Amino acid sequence: MVDSSIKFLTLLALVCCLVLPLVEARVRLYKWEVKYEFKSPDCYKKLAITINGRTPGPSIVAQQGDTIVVELKNSLLTENVAIHWHGIRQIGTPWMDGTEGVTQCPILPGETFVYRFVVDRPGTYLYHAHYGMQREAGLYGSIRVGLPDGETEPFSYDYDRSIILTDWYHKSTYEQAAGLSSIPFVWVGEPQSILIQGRGRFNCNSPGIEAGVCNATSPECVPYTLTVVPGKTYRLRIGSLTALSALSFEIEGHNMTVVEADGHYVEPFVVKNLFIYSGETYSVLIKADQDPSKNYWASAKVVSRNSTTPNGLAILNYYPNHPRRNPPMPPPVGPRWDDVGPRMSQSLAIKAHRGYIIPPPQTSDRVIVMLNTQNRVNGNVRWSVNNVSFNLPHTPYLIAYKHNLLHAFEQTPPPDGYDHANYDIYSVAKNVNATTSNGTYRLQFNTTVDIILQNANTMNPNNSETHPWHLHGHDFWVVGHGTGKFDMVNDPKKYNLVDPIMKNTVAVHPYGWTALRFRADNPGVWAFHCHIESHFYMGMGVVFEEGVERVGRLPTSIMGCGDSKGYHTP
Repeated sequence: MVDSSIKFLTLLALVCCLVLPLVEARVRLYKWEVKYEFKSPDCYKKLAITINGRTPGPSIVAQQGDTIVVELKNSLLTENVAIHWHGIRQIGTPWMDGTEGVTQCPILPGETFVYRFVVDRPGTYLYHAHYGMQREAGLYGSIRVGLPDGETEPFSYDYDRSIILTDWYHKSTYEQAAGLSSIPFVWVGEPQSILIQGRGRFNCNSPGIEAGVCNATSPECVPYTLTVVPGKTYRLRIGSLTALSALSFEIEGHNMTVVEADGHYVEPFVVKNLFIYSGETYSVLIKADQDPSKNYWASAKVVSRNSTTPNGLAILNYYPNHPRRNPPMPPPVGPRWDDVGPRMSQSLAIKAHRGYIIPPPQTSDRVIVMLNTQNRVNGNVRWSVNNVSFNLPHTPYLIAYKHNLLHAFEQTPPPDGYDHANYDIYSVAKNVNATTSNGTYRLQFNTTVDIILQNANTMNPNNSETHPWHLHGHDFWVVGHGTGKFDMVNDPKKYNLVDPIMKNTVAVHPYGWTALRFRADNPGVWAFHCHIESHFYMGMGVVFEEGVERVGRLPTSIMGCGDSKGYHTP
C-alpha cells in the first residue's frame, strides 16, 4: 500500500512538472542588427537607421509576464546606440531601461548588447533609440503585450493592428543637432512629411530637389493600407513617436472609441479625431460599418504648430476593393492647428475604466513645480526647467550612485519650484538667461510625489508650445489639467482623485498646467523629459533617484564609459 502511494505521488509530481511549464511565462528572443541603409519612406531617398533592414523595426508581441530578450548588434560603424523600452517599467531591472547617460553606457559600434526584461502588464507600448536624436532617423517600433490565456478585456473586437505615427525630416540628425548647438541658433524647422506606419508621400516636384533623389513611383512610399472586412470591429493600437509634431488622427467617415491609453483601460468615449502627442499610445475601436463599395482615407495632421507639413495619409481598404484604389472623396482637412479647446477637452475626458481604477494616494509627500521655459545659456538657445537646463553626464547616474562615483555629476539638486508670485507666464521673461546642471532630484523611497508642469511663453512673443512629458520607470496618475498659471492653493482642491487615468506620457498645453502624482516605489534612476527630440536635446528634462540602495548588483555590460571604464567586461 505504501509502495503504491509513493508511486502515485511520484507520477503526480511528474505530471505537474509536465503541465506547469505550459502555463508559465515564455522567453521571447529577438536578434536585431542596427545599421544605416538608404530608405525612401516618403519617396525621398535618405539614410535611415534600420533594424534588420526595416523601419519601423520588428514588432515585439508578447503576453503579460513574458521575458523579452533582445540581442542587439550595433552595426552603425561610427555611432553609439541605446534603445529605450517605452512604457515598460523595468521593475527589478532598472539597468535595462536603455537610457544612455542615465541607466547605461551606450553600445559601441560593432558591439552586441543583450537587453533582458519582463513585460509585467498588458497594453500598447513602444521602443525607440535613446542616444542623441537617433529616434527620428527611423530607429523605433511597437510593443504589444496581451493578457494571459483565459483572461478577457473589458471590450471586444475581431482583429488587432498596430500603427505608429511619426514625422520625417530629410536633414540628418547630425545636421539638426549641429544647428541646435550653434551660435547663431539654427532651428530644425517643420518636418517634410508625416509617416503612417513608416510610409508617407513627399512632393517630388518640390523646387530644389536633386535629380534622382526623389522617386514618386518607389514601392517604399506607397501609402500604408489597413484592410478591413465589412461588419468587423478592429482594435487599432496607435502610437506616436514624432520628433516634434502633435497630431490629430482621423479616419474618414468612421468614429473611434478610445478604450486604452498607455497600457491602462479607459472609460470608453467616442471621438471623430484623436489628438496624440509624442510618446503616447492609445487603443481605439473602429467598426467597418460604412459603404463597403469604396475605400476611405486615414489622415494625420499637425496641430499646435502653424506647420507647412502636409497631412500624412493612409487607406482604410474595405475588402474586396483593391487596396491601392484611392478613396473617391478628398481626405479630411482636420481641426484648426491653433484650436486648443478640443485638445484640452480630450485630455480632461480620459478617465480610468470603472472596473479597473487604481486609486491614487489622497495626499502627496512632496510637490515639485516645473516651469517649462525657453532660455539662453552662454548665447545658446536652450530649454529649461525652473531656469536650469539639463545636461547628461559622461558616467550614467545608475552606475555613479551604485558605485559611489558621486563626483561624476553635480550634487546640488535642481530647484523644487520657481518665483511663482512674480513670473508672468504670458510674456517673454525679463531675463532669459539660465544655467546648466546635471544634478538630480533625490526622492525618498515609497513616498508620493506631485509634479506640476507649468507652461509659459517662449522667447518669441505670444507663443507657448505643447510639451509631451514622459516618465521612465513609472506610471503616474493624471490628476489635473488647467489653463493659465497653476494656483497652489485652489487648483489642488479640484484634482481628480476618484478615477484618474494612469499614463507614462502626458501633454502640457500652451499657457497651461498639468498635475501628475506617482509613487517613488521603483528602485533606480529614472529620466523625466519632454519627448520632443530637439527639446530634450536642448535641456528639457530632469532625473529622479529613488531607493537606489535597493538595486541589486549591476551587470558590467552596461558599463565602460566615463568613470565606469574600468568596470566593463563584455
